[in-house]
Amino acid sequence: MTAAEIAAKLGATFEGDGSVPILALASLREAEVGDIAFLGNLRYAAQAAATRASAVLVTPDFAKPCSAAAVIRVSNPDKTFNIIAEWFAPPAPKWAPGVHPTAVIAPGVQLGREVFIGPYCVLEPGVVVGDRCVLVAQCYLGHNVSLGADTRLYPLVSLRERVQVGQRCIFHNGTVIGSDGFGYGVDAQGARVKIPQLGTVVIGDDVEIGANVTVDRARFGQTRIGNGVKIDNLVQVGHNAIIGDHSVLISQVGIAGSAVVEHHVILAGQVGVAGHIVVGAGSVIGAQSGLSKDVAPKSYLQGSPAVPREDFARMVAHWNQLGDTRRRLLALEKKLEALTAAGPVGAPPAI
Repeated sequence: MTAAEIAAKLGATFEGDGSVPILALASLREAEVGDIAFLGNLRYAAQAAATRASAVLVTPDFAKPCSAAAVIRVSNPDKTFNIIAEWFAPPAPKWAPGVHPTAVIAPGVQLGREVFIGPYCVLEPGVVVGDRCVLVAQCYLGHNVSLGADTRLYPLVSLRERVQVGQRCIFHNGTVIGSDGFGYGVDAQGARVKIPQLGTVVIGDDVEIGANVTVDRARFGQTRIGNGVKIDNLVQVGHNAIIGDHSVLISQVGIAGSAVVEHHVILAGQVGVAGHIVVGAGSVIGAQSGLSKDVAPKSYLQGSPAVPREDFARMVAHWNQLGDTRRRLLALEKKLEALTAAGPVGAPPAI
């Protein structure tokens, strides 16, 4: 596909050599001849001026130098780049329906139409697998687990007893759903005593969960993950937590037990959420923030403890000035000491 053909498919204008062939996608910094890249932020304009990419997506008003052979102008280079990525993506793996001979399937397990059960998977009694589900390899489904249609489990996913999963979900390698919640009492001798975790986990439709994520079963009732939720790698969701529809949890987020994250919330990397609090719908919590109290809907917070984003920015600006402020304070103290050592300047003038 040439740069001109890409522009034509996008309904976009281009400048430069439209005949240049485009073979792959890359970042501005890493692109080579034959690649297409995009400039989504003017802070990377210098990279556009030096890139080896054969074509670059830019905004209609971009006027700075660009070294690419062709420049394609679109309203949103970032989103357009994602569209082009779909054109160049290799075909998704296909799994022919069937059960691998090494899989262990308990009597009475219900398998839907056209399912694939891969090598060394274990399905315990009472499991129900919906139509066209794929268990790639070494997956474990505990007693009475149910999977909705078109759900895919990559290798080493474990779903413990009674977990319920909706339709069209994707769980990546090593994720564990329904392990016991972290619940202990303390006896008279101060030793920790395990509290039975009697509940389960219920996951909605169209949920994607990254690698090595853990979602604890409820102490009683349900831990719930709503429809359309997207969870990045290495996230922990505690027992009885609720994650509302279409929320996003980015890598290393930790959510304590019984916390409620309402719908359309974004928790950036390494955000910590204390137990029993509510994060209001539509809120965005910046990276490495700590939440210890309820958050109003549509808040934008950052810091630990988290504060409004504008306040956090001012605090960071002040922190960056502390070194200079300290030096100025020390200089003033030395001047004051010198003035004090010199004694009184003299008697005040007579009136």
